[in-house]
Amino acid sequence: MEIWLDSVGSESIDSADVDRIWNGSATDVHEVKIEDSSSQKMAISKIGMVPWLLIRCSNWTMIPLENLVASSRESGTRIAAAVNKEVDINGTISALEHGVDAILVRENLLEPALLAAREKSPIPVSDDVQHPQIGSAEIISIESGGVGERVCIDLTSRLNEGQGIATGSISRMLCIVHGETIPTEFIPTRPFRVNAGSIHSYALMADGTTKYLSELNAGDEIAILSSEGIVGNAVIGRLKIENRPLLIIRFRVGSEQGQVILQQAETVRLVAPEGGALPITSAASGNNISVMIDERVRHIGQPLEGRVKER
Repeated sequence: MEIWLDSVGSESIDSADVDRIWNGSATDVHEVKIEDSSSQKMAISKIGMVPWLLIRCSNWTMIPLENLVASSRESGTRIAAAVNKEVDINGTISALEHGVDAILVRENLLEPALLAAREKSPIPVSDDVQHPQIGSAEIISIESGGVGERVCIDLTSRLNEGQGIATGSISRMLCIVHGETIPTEFIPTRPFRVNAGSIHSYALMADGTTKYLSELNAGDEIAILSSEGIVGNAVIGRLKIENRPLLIIRFRVGSEQGQVILQQAETVRLVAPEGGALPITSAASGNNISVMIDERVRHIGQPLEGRVKER
């Protein structure tokens, strides 16, 4: 992490311990003052287009910085943040564990900034994890989840058998919920529909981010998966949110546990590792299901390296 020293108001400039003396402008730095959501959107729109973004926050500081840190990962754009109070230094350099790439301080904050930068612990990053990958999970329990709001996602294109969307309560382990493509004697097929589960659940979008089911809208593009991986994308045409009885399905991948909460109905199925469809009303402990595994954590849907516990 870099330390930048603001030359404005500094009585003596000693560049020995800093990475840059800031005099108000630089060809590789685009400066944005974040005062509201629109200025945050403008800052995010510059990510991937400029080498550095220098952020100055007004009333809200940490949340905009976290959003920008998450959005800038692997983009080629680095984030610098102006810090005016000592109490904000640690929070700024540790936002989402990663922190910004540089902090801009005046001379009176230089020593605490240097100390905090030296004491910052790096985020452990595993080089051997592929993001994402499809794995097999073992169901360990199925129990009542009471009654709650569930979301049916109706697409503007039809799914094939073996296909569905990735959803669940744990962002690192999303189940593949099968589309309603399989005929029954009691209800016609809805090959454009996925009964995706409780409104709190994550859903994998076409761009690799996640959204909560409660956040989805018509026109959003969602990822379509099978037991082999991501097979395409589809546009959402509408959403049906209704109160229904729910089941909590807990499963295990190695030593890690995950869960998904789905409507208790025979037409709700999970994709199996061999490509079949397992109705949740006849599923049992020991059955295997396909899950999308991604070891990264999520912040407003953006994936990044870090540590989190969800259960």
